[in-house]
Amino acid sequence: MKPYAAVESGVRLALRLTPRAAKNGVDGIVQDADGRPLLKLRLVAPPVESAANQALIAFLAKSLSLRKADISIRSGETSRIKILHLAGDSTTLLQKLDAWLGS
Repeated sequence: MKPYAAVESGVRLALRLTPRAAKNGVDGIVQDADGRPLLKLRLVAPPVESAANQALIAFLAKSLSLRKADISIRSGETSRIKILHLAGDSTTLLQKLDAWLGS
């Protein structure tokens, strides 16, 4: 299963974020306690004053060649588990995510 799916006006992405890591990167796809897939990411930014959320948006924007304004956090602002919305053409976004994650 993939941690992302097409939704109206874009793609929904579920992820687990680890702040204060040694370096930014993707640690693959994991499952939460309910068996739902999550993209596991690590970022150097600390989880204070939304620094990690801002770094997350910047990291995804750069990795997927998107504008920062096209990425929004729908739930989990203060949690490690987050649901994001990537705005745009869902077919193109799904192809970018597949290529980025090697799916």
